Amino acid sequence: MLANIRIVLVQTYHPGNIGASARAMKTMGLTDLVLVNPRRFPDAEATRLAAGAEDLVEGARVVASLAEAVADCVQVVGASARLRSLPLPHFDEPDDMARTLVEHATADPVALVFGRERFGLTNDEIRLCSHQVSIPANPDYGILNLSQAVQVLAYEVFRAWRRRPQSDHRPTLPAEQRQPTREQLGHFHDHLGRVMQGSGFLTQPHAQTEAQLQALFARAQPSRKELSLLRGLLASLEQRLPKREG
Repeated sequence: MLANIRIVLVQTYHPGNIGASARAMKTMGLTDLVLVNPRRFPDAEATRLAAGAEDLVEGARVVASLAEAVADCVQVVGASARLRSLPLPHFDEPDDMARTLVEHATADPVALVFGRERFGLTNDEIRLCSHQVSIPANPDYGILNLSQAVQVLAYEVFRAWRRRPQSDHRPTLPAEQRQPTREQLGHFHDHLGRVMQGSGFLTQPHAQTEAQLQALFARAQPSRKELSLLRGLLASLEQRLPKREG
């Protein structure tokens, strides 16, 4: 089950932080590391600071975008030092996040996403997440190094996994009852956007309205079956829209 929990590092600037994060992961039984456009990788400094977790560094996947990194995940939690304007569901306590993440990971891939050392995740990247989490810290000095943040949240995940009672084993849910992947949700939001434009609900691109609707569905957490029902509804409405000329 821990193999379903992915750590995603977005545009890491210092290669040593990749190695130190891999070391933090391995101490907590996590093995799936994905790097989004790292500044330098592979790099000897990443290997050196892995200190026993070189296998995770060597096995890390490098992808071009966060969307690609989390496309197959059913829950994506963005680690953020500060809340931005997007009203995504937010975990105030990392242990609450960890319990939820572990529950979803029993059947499907999930991800913890960490942004750049200097300014974290952008709003566009946070929109690709289903939730946010912050690490409580000294309000006068709440600065954590990237690998420290990975260590704290990886520990909470490992702790939540270790504390699951054996008698609480739950059979895998049927596919239609499980959470949709981020790719499936992305297709739904694209479809919803087309129908809103075609119906005249939106007369021009309106990122704020679309972001609020994305946050609404993030809070609702529809199952794959429910999302399919919504896609069917949109398709039916789309057929009745006036055809565009040209």
